Amino acid sequence: MRVNKLGLFLIAMLLNGGMAIAQGTVEDYNRAYSLRDKFSSNKVFYSNVNPEWIEGTHQFWYIRNAPEGRIYVSVNADKKGRKELFDHKQLANTLAKASGKEVKPEAINLERLYVNKSLDTLRFNFNNQKWMYAVRKNQLVNEGTLPAPSKPRHWMEWNAEKSAGPVTSPDGKHTAFIKNDNVYVKEVATGKEKQLSLDGTLSNYYSSYIRWSPDSKKVACCKIRPVEKRFVYYVESSPIDQLQPKLHKQEYAKPGDELPFKVPCIYEVETGRGIIPSTDLFARQYEIYDPEWSSDSRTVTFEYNQRGHQVFRVLELSAETGKVRPLIEETSDKYVNYTRHFRHDLKDGKHIIWMSERDNWNHLYMYDRTTAQPVQQITKGEWYVRQILHVDEDNRIIYFSANGMQPDEDPYLIRYYRIGFDGKNLTCLTPEEGMHKAWFSEDMNYLVDVYSMVNKAPVAVLRSAKDGKVVMPLETADISRLEAEGWKAPEVFTAKGRDGKTDMWGLIVRPTNFDPNKKYPVIEYIYQGPGDQYVPKTFMSYNWYMTSLAELGFIVVMVDGMGTSFRSRAFENVCYKNLKDAGLPDHIAWIKAAARKYTYMDIDRVGIYGCSAGGQESTNAVLLHPDFYKAAYSACGCHDNRMDKIWWNELWMGYPVDESYKACSNVENAHLLTRPLMLVVGEMDDNVDPASTMQVVNALIKANKDFELVVIPGAHHTMGEDFGEHKRYDFFVRHLMDKNPPKWEALAK
Repeated sequence: MRVNKLGLFLIAMLLNGGMAIAQGTVEDYNRAYSLRDKFSSNKVFYSNVNPEWIEGTHQFWYIRNAPEGRIYVSVNADKKGRKELFDHKQLANTLAKASGKEVKPEAINLERLYVNKSLDTLRFNFNNQKWMYAVRKNQLVNEGTLPAPSKPRHWMEWNAEKSAGPVTSPDGKHTAFIKNDNVYVKEVATGKEKQLSLDGTLSNYYSSYIRWSPDSKKVACCKIRPVEKRFVYYVESSPIDQLQPKLHKQEYAKPGDELPFKVPCIYEVETGRGIIPSTDLFARQYEIYDPEWSSDSRTVTFEYNQRGHQVFRVLELSAETGKVRPLIEETSDKYVNYTRHFRHDLKDGKHIIWMSERDNWNHLYMYDRTTAQPVQQITKGEWYVRQILHVDEDNRIIYFSANGMQPDEDPYLIRYYRIGFDGKNLTCLTPEEGMHKAWFSEDMNYLVDVYSMVNKAPVAVLRSAKDGKVVMPLETADISRLEAEGWKAPEVFTAKGRDGKTDMWGLIVRPTNFDPNKKYPVIEYIYQGPGDQYVPKTFMSYNWYMTSLAELGFIVVMVDGMGTSFRSRAFENVCYKNLKDAGLPDHIAWIKAAARKYTYMDIDRVGIYGCSAGGQESTNAVLLHPDFYKAAYSACGCHDNRMDKIWWNELWMGYPVDESYKACSNVENAHLLTRPLMLVVGEMDDNVDPASTMQVVNALIKANKDFELVVIPGAHHTMGEDFGEHKRYDFFVRHLMDKNPPKWEALAK
């Protein structure tokens, strides 16, 4: 009798979802890994429209991803007509014969394709060769082997400005160049050289980026005082070309490091007179941006970004007196976000269009150069200008993108607009709800608009750039095959943040075999670094960070909290000197609200993971909010902002380095760990110094804390690659489901 009662009790518990059922099994793992293929983008047709306007025309081409294959098509906007760009079978046969490679008509891939105005000549790269194809004649010409790509300068390396060659004057009579660290000019006709500057030295030299005045009478460039560089060193333990390890080093400036100092200088070619300004208005440099001549050759304009980013100035240097005056000045008690930069000097020489967050939103202003004052706020309102596409001075119209203008929808959705210089006649060119991306014709008469949402398939249309009316439809994505595989759209979920007033927007992803009668642990994928917003807004068939993880039997979520961008300046400024905040109070409030609505979300079992800034944030989630976050996986985290790259950290954490850096450090707070933590690092990470992770490891060991460490040999900045992904799956199955994950050899992947 007792056995029967126990059996009935267990059945009742299972039916009521009070007991976890078969999650994190071999079948769940195999299904999770299979989704990469089942939900791949090749199950979506008539999507990924990426048009290329043909120079000087109202025609463009794009690749039509149809069930029968890739079809190159051209569109004539004036005639509202579409046709194949070329005969695919004919070109495939011709290209196969010429290259000796198999080419299928439905899978032609023409890299860096250029189409001429008459659509009868194509130039493209294929099989490491350059080709020219005469469409009507079916003639293919091999134009030679592609040159070996030059190794680009690593983005961490400071440009010493020594590599540029001689620059010819507008009148063609002289060239200017650097010799022995000084500025020289040479007469083209006679070859006679003349030294203009005399004080250039190895440790205080003149930039080779020389700019001639329009009247050819003066040259301008910066004198540069360099500094000793900091390097980060990496040991590559397992190189593919030798047995023994390799030592690498990478230039890597960190917060507080000394920076080069620049002084814009002007020299008169005829007299040799130097016009060297006082540095009072640009004395505390983070950066000086290149000087530009006025059309009348009387002034040079340059920009000054002050160290600490609380002052940004547009400065004008007189080529006659050497006096410097500010044309525009941005100040802040926190930071001027110079990454939002836009400046357009009008051809009249009297006005500047400038972008600023000064009224708490990102907007455009018209400045008068003479008075150095704004004369007109062009855009205004509780919304955010994102990008300037074109300034039409003849018609006094600005084309731009913005978000947040529609009050009753996701504030992050981008639309495209036009507006007059006077701030009037604001026109939305892409009115449908969705995340829009637009490509404008050269003369701004037309635009191709592609829009979607995470739960709405992409649509592509051709529009008039005057009023946004649809000229002709192009494509509507077909996701029927994807849905037949079991795909379900993520849910867009909105709830109030920490203040109880501000909406936070995020995503909820469920497994394909979701059962509302079960209880699901929750995992948050986090990337909350300031400077952007990160929750996806466009359609994607497979989300690498969320889809397969959910399939193991989790609810996976992501949300943009305070401290991220494009809502308002005040919304983003929460991050200032406070990166440890990471928006986590907003995330917690949002997840709790979701769990109140969806009782199958078990918020007693919440995990979190992320990479880079997300690596830092996931670790400080379990350090500072262990009552809510029960386990964290943290990859390549910038765990201590004193250890990380200079530009990111001085912008958000300020300069000089102070106690706030220490307060935000996971190294300093490592002793607080009470929850399971897996740290992952690529030994060759050239984005975040790997020592940032290892110093957390050191602090945890000293604090006698239990944790897991995964080092990926040869990996750069990484979430953990395939090995780390499997480790992440097992980690959360073990700590949130309280189950032993299946043996790796038992899986079909």
